[in-house]
Amino acid sequence: MGPSDVVNALQRRYATYFATRPAMPFAVGTAGSPAHVFGSGDPLFTITITDPRGAKALAGLDQFGVAVAYLQGWLDVEGDLAAALRMRGFFPDFHPLSWLGRFLPALLRGGRHEDDRRTISHHYDEDSEFFLTFLDTRHRCYTEGVFVSDDEPLEDAMTRKMDLALDAIAVRPGDHVLEVGGGWGAFAEHAARRGINVTTTTLSRESERFLTELFERENLPVRVVRQHIFGYSADRRYDAIVNMGVTEHLPDYRTTLRKYAELLRPGGRVYLDALAMRRKHIASTFMKRYIYPGASAPLLLHQYLRQVAHSPFELLSLADDRHNYYLTCREWAKRLDAAQEKIVANWGEPLYRRFRLFLWGSAAGFDTGLVQAYRWILRLP
Repeated sequence: MGPSDVVNALQRRYATYFATRPAMPFAVGTAGSPAHVFGSGDPLFTITITDPRGAKALAGLDQFGVAVAYLQGWLDVEGDLAAALRMRGFFPDFHPLSWLGRFLPALLRGGRHEDDRRTISHHYDEDSEFFLTFLDTRHRCYTEGVFVSDDEPLEDAMTRKMDLALDAIAVRPGDHVLEVGGGWGAFAEHAARRGINVTTTTLSRESERFLTELFERENLPVRVVRQHIFGYSADRRYDAIVNMGVTEHLPDYRTTLRKYAELLRPGGRVYLDALAMRRKHIASTFMKRYIYPGASAPLLLHQYLRQVAHSPFELLSLADDRHNYYLTCREWAKRLDAAQEKIVANWGEPLYRRFRLFLWGSAAGFDTGLVQAYRWILRLP
């Protein structure tokens, strides 16, 4: 696969892709050689081919193949990676059989609960210290903050989000709250320091270890349970339930709402937030293979609200969080890049590249409207 083959394939695609949309100039080359510029003006980014397999991937025009080539170091991207990912539709992502990889594992590994455990472990059982290189330093929250301005510090946006969640569920000191998905303790710690008793669930061994050590060390009223929410039962009903960014891992909305109704006292509230898409199978092959394998899927708001209408719950409020999530992912990506040397030294280049694509790609998705995000509150009459 020679350089001319790559240029010719990309030139043909450039002409068709940008025939009906504003053109974006970019360049492609090999190390030590002049790059070929596509479009007019200064290129926003340059793709450098470092291995023949990278050239093959580019000429193949397959989005997943190009992503893998970047993960393997066969391609490098210099310049505005976010701009490159905003035009990822330049490379088609047509893999009609990829959905089999989402559902067959659940059948082969002993059912949905086991598949969910493996999916969560794939993403969250990296060393906690890795995630702390890019999360906010105050709360370690792995969902979107709530910003009052685009340049507000991430830490302040996360504190506002914690306070909004507490206000939304209307709890007082001494009340008992169930959190679905403990992460690194952002909500549980914030609530517990205000005298609220929290039970937090997780499927990740690393999260369980981190949370248990944190709450024992800080002597906070938080109980950590490593169990799937569908299999969890309690000897009392909770005053409120909080789910920050876990609805994507619970796409069976009817079963989830029934479980909330079982665990919540009458009059209790549920706070939720999630990233969303308009169609079920729009998530990229890269996301489904390398970030969240298994049956996890973005929220489909119209389907979720249909199930709410058939449940005992009332919908109290619904807010658009897309721009907040864009700002959050952009800041995470910046912090990841700033910590590149530490990450590569401690956890390797592949992990850094995987999360670089994930975080900058997520920021681009929210920025362009490919991905949405919402937060909402339910009440059990």
